[in-house]
Amino acid sequence: MDEALARALSRALLVLRITLGVFLLQWGVEKFVVPQNTTAIWGYFYGLNVSQSVGYVFGVAEIAIALCLFLGLFRTIAYGAAVALHTLSVVVSWRQLINPWADDFSHLFIAGVPVLGAMIALFLLRHWDRGVMAQKPA
Repeated sequence: MDEALARALSRALLVLRITLGVFLLQWGVEKFVVPQNTTAIWGYFYGLNVSQSVGYVFGVAEIAIALCLFLGLFRTIAYGAAVALHTLSVVVSWRQLINPWADDFSHLFIAGVPVLGAMIALFLLRHWDRGVMAQKPA
């Protein structure tokens, strides 16, 4: 691979890892800061009545995935988990995606679609991502 392309790809993947890690970190931390949101979201979007304890477990998992994204660790598992988690979030918000002007906030859900695209791109490019190492791709 051309050295300039390798550097550009490495930088692009770093940007994706950091920004997507921040995205997941925010949702993971929220489960501890505002735990009642988790039970409300799960009830509304998933039709499930979950305890705050379940929210804490998912918060820990999201924070762990975010840290893996930041560091580029366990790329196949962590990036795949991020894609699966966010795909589910996008799928359950289909009502807001289909009718984004139904209320004052539904139009904000469309932001999840390009985030999903970025997560899929990071997953597809994971073999060229060298994580915290500054190595050029093989």
